[in-house]
Amino acid sequence: MNLYSEKAGSDTLASSYDPTNADNVRLAELGYRSEFKREFSLIETVAFAFSIMAVIGGVSSTLSFPLVSGGHVGMVFGWLIPCLFIMCIAASMAELASSMPTSAGLYYFSAKLAPEGYAALASWITGWANVTGQITLVCSIDYTVAQMITTGIAVGTDSAVVLGAGPTYGILLAILFVHGVICSAATKILARLNLFYGAITRAFGATIAAIVALLVCSGDKKVSTKDAFTMFENNTGWANNGWAFLLAFTAPMWALTGYDSAAHISEEVAGAARAAPIAILVSCAAVGSLGWLLLIAASFATVSVPALLETELALPMGQLLLDVVGKRGMMAIWSFTIIAQFLCGAAQGVDASRVVFAFARDNALPGSRWWKRVNRYTQTPVNAVWLVIGLAAICGLLGFSATAFNSLAGASVIGLYTSYATPIFLRITSGRRKLVAGPFSLGRWSTPIGSIAVAWVAFIVVLLSFPPDQQINAKEMNYAAAIILVVFVFASVSWLLSARKWFVGPLPNIDSDSSTASVEEK
Repeated sequence: MNLYSEKAGSDTLASSYDPTNADNVRLAELGYRSEFKREFSLIETVAFAFSIMAVIGGVSSTLSFPLVSGGHVGMVFGWLIPCLFIMCIAASMAELASSMPTSAGLYYFSAKLAPEGYAALASWITGWANVTGQITLVCSIDYTVAQMITTGIAVGTDSAVVLGAGPTYGILLAILFVHGVICSAATKILARLNLFYGAITRAFGATIAAIVALLVCSGDKKVSTKDAFTMFENNTGWANNGWAFLLAFTAPMWALTGYDSAAHISEEVAGAARAAPIAILVSCAAVGSLGWLLLIAASFATVSVPALLETELALPMGQLLLDVVGKRGMMAIWSFTIIAQFLCGAAQGVDASRVVFAFARDNALPGSRWWKRVNRYTQTPVNAVWLVIGLAAICGLLGFSATAFNSLAGASVIGLYTSYATPIFLRITSGRRKLVAGPFSLGRWSTPIGSIAVAWVAFIVVLLSFPPDQQINAKEMNYAAAIILVVFVFASVSWLLSARKWFVGPLPNIDSDSSTASVEEK
């Protein structure tokens, strides 16, 4: 059974010289009418996906993970190894996004690839996992922006002002509010915001500046090449060194999330069937490579891992830059790091709101009639934006625990990667003959690559559910599993008591018999 028919609409798609019209015809074949302006170009789509995974911001936010879980080895190989598996996931997702370019994204893929009779359940599971991951990712990114600001304040005042959990939460709320305003803007404004001068120049430029500064300014104080690549230190509290090293994988798994954003904004992209997979692959490869180079530079510049972990600053990367390039140099690089991470949060806010909008469009959320509304002035889902912001603010209360970022990062990775793996698993099992390939296809490699992707996600979900130490208390507990469990219980109870009776998966909002005509009238 084809996912979309190869009839008149396909002929129109092949012969049309207007990419917007072609996109709308493809969308109509998938069952949806066009509700957004297609104002994201290919380069802007790549920039958007890139900005969600800002290199300098992602590495700066997560440096504590590899420092604790392996030291120099954790920094270098704790990043490299997961990146290789992440590229398998990205390739599988790119194939699906090319075939079915709709903002419904992952849960639409699951519904169409699942065995008959299980489409609604597959869609329900994928959708709730993705919504959970998206919202906690918004919170975790903005929380790191708040940490970066408090780190900058501490350095700028020579540690005279060191802000605690309360002020950090207040800063988080302010950042979330500003992002809510930005994400409510028209598509054209959002597209321009994430172009080179907004996302790539600042994030890419700041990353290169940090790499050069760490290598050059550390001078003779750099550790040897052997130590930079092979010196292992276990500061986790876990007795087993192998297990301790595995916990370093949290850093790249969190930093390289959100690349499904290219699929979620595909209804706002010109030439989406080609632009979305390109954006997914290019952004993952670029962020993975640059992040690894930055961590290699950080490894060379780190003279003492224990000393770096003892810093009073919220983020150890701030201390490392301060030690190597001095106060002025650190503040200069840090300013661009904050900008890059702030833009990262804004882009993620857009992505999350589109996921909520798409899920609500199929009546899958409580109060869907509110969240699926498109503002008539901006032509964006403003209500969905503020729902995301409100829920992210609630998740931010975890900031008062000692392992706040661990919990938020773990929850976002578990939620998002579960939603990534579900349609990929269905693609290589029940959906092998259902998929109609788009411009990008893995061909015969889809099954082996998809199998690696699914196995890796299963391993990561288990790994990230563990606490950072063997001896824990309520304040130091890893709440990632608790967050996921709450959502899972709610979604399961809702399904058993109600949703299974009325939820049918992605709900077409266009008359298939007149889809082509209605698109051409737009």
